[in-house]
Amino acid sequence: MNGNSMQDGMWKEYTVPSQEEQLEKFRSLLEYVSANSPFYKQKFSKENVDIGSITTLQDISTLPFTYKEELRGAYPLDLQAAPEEKIVRIHSSSGTTGKPVIIPYTQKDVDMWADMMKRCYELAGLTNLDRIQITPGYGLWTAGIGFQLGAEKLGAMAVPMGPGNTEKQLQMLMDLRCTAITSTSSYALLLAEEINRRGIRDKIHLKAGVIGSERWSRKMRIRIEEELGLESFDIYGLTEIYGPGIAQDCRLHNGLHYWSDMLFFEIIDPVTGEILPDGGLGELVVTTLSKEGAPLIRYRTRDLTRIIPGRCTCGCPFPCIDRILGRTDDRIKIKGVNIYPGQIEDLTHRFEGVSSEYQILLSRDGGKESMLFRVEVDNARDPCCRHTKEKAIRKAFHDLIGISVDVECLNIGDLPRSEKKSKRVVDTRDS
Repeated sequence: MNGNSMQDGMWKEYTVPSQEEQLEKFRSLLEYVSANSPFYKQKFSKENVDIGSITTLQDISTLPFTYKEELRGAYPLDLQAAPEEKIVRIHSSSGTTGKPVIIPYTQKDVDMWADMMKRCYELAGLTNLDRIQITPGYGLWTAGIGFQLGAEKLGAMAVPMGPGNTEKQLQMLMDLRCTAITSTSSYALLLAEEINRRGIRDKIHLKAGVIGSERWSRKMRIRIEEELGLESFDIYGLTEIYGPGIAQDCRLHNGLHYWSDMLFFEIIDPVTGEILPDGGLGELVVTTLSKEGAPLIRYRTRDLTRIIPGRCTCGCPFPCIDRILGRTDDRIKIKGVNIYPGQIEDLTHRFEGVSSEYQILLSRDGGKESMLFRVEVDNARDPCCRHTKEKAIRKAFHDLIGISVDVECLNIGDLPRSEKKSKRVVDTRDS
């Protein structure tokens, strides 16, 4: 289906706000949180914020950022800005690195989130005739129920499987003839490998995969598409900002459309905090323009991307950001060298027969740091092939990243697979 023909009529019901309309929403938000949010009342008082001084969009740069550490400090419900009788649900971050962040939702928040998710499915070309198998988790985590909300708003058939139980997942894919699946990239790969191992590809009817929750490389994307026989769509979101669905790529795959009628995006220099012009690579900062339960102002996501100048030719009028290129806090520092996952993925992409699946083991022995890079390759059982690949990858690390590492090439499927997110880095240096 041609992207333009699909999109032309679909987006007529949506209005992309002007800068004046965004400013009006921003000012209304500032008044709302100043009157109703214990968190922002305290923050604005402490930092001497004068909301009356915000008269242009450029003035927004004078407002303080909001950090995840602050949200943890607001545990359990200091972020709540709506009265108790309007709160219909809470969701929460995992809290694996500290107190969880609890986000209350009003019915309006839930409805707006459902509309975002519906738009994401529409970007993937899905309609009310599709059957969408939902594999992410339910409960306090936002993923599973967010995907279900959007499917129901679209009018599609939702198959709310949740995570795990691969046997049952495959049975439902075949018996219900599901046409779309939502998952993490790690679980999509696990399902693809299992489908091919069992030789049941001809019984799978998927045409689209809406995939997110973790960074995934171009090589992994290509492999998932080829092995599942579908077109994949990269979806983005955070628990703090509704959940999944705040941005997604269209069928041209040139960037992720985000919903500027509900969200205000900025890109900043992660070190100086300076706002960068469109096209500049930096950290994404998000403001929720219409959220009631727990609105956030200038929330630093730590995700690295850029706003893509101009309008996408797919027909969707909403602006785009680039795919998330990494996080400001996911760097690996070893032997005085900073390494980002994107560098490693670009390195592996250069080699034919090298898989998207890798693992990094960091260790220290007697004060000496070392890094073992384990990666799956074709024909790893052949000692000559394995030795040649290991030597080439070692050289690439030295030449392209400037560090000497040990390399171990493994057979396809030897590294652990995950039903959630893959653990790429194992650091035992402080153990």
